[in-house]
Amino acid sequence: MQRESQKFLYDIQQASDLIARITDGKTFEVYANDEILRPAVEREFGIIGEAINQLSRVDSATVARITNFRRIIDFRNFLIHAYDQIDDDVVWDIVTNDLPILLEDIRQILQENGDT
Repeated sequence: MQRESQKFLYDIQQASDLIARITDGKTFEVYANDEILRPAVEREFGIIGEAINQLSRVDSATVARITNFRRIIDFRNFLIHAYDQIDDDVVWDIVTNDLPILLEDIRQILQENGDT
């Protein structure tokens, strides 16, 4: 695996891990009412989407192994460009349902390349 690909994968893993840590044990109500937590989660999703976008430019085989990679990039673009339309319910659904899948995909890819 290319060194650049590894960097993007590590960035994805770090941002995903941070979202998981800062939302662990929280409810949607806590998330929706926390003026610090919401933008922090959105920022990390922006990092994830951009790292996946960059990975897609340098390593199409690896990015193809990330479940719904195109949707993740699209979500990043929405967060950045349509910030005034962000739906907390949608973000929370992604945190609870899609983030664990992404974390597993990234861990699997890194593990297979001896980068655990």
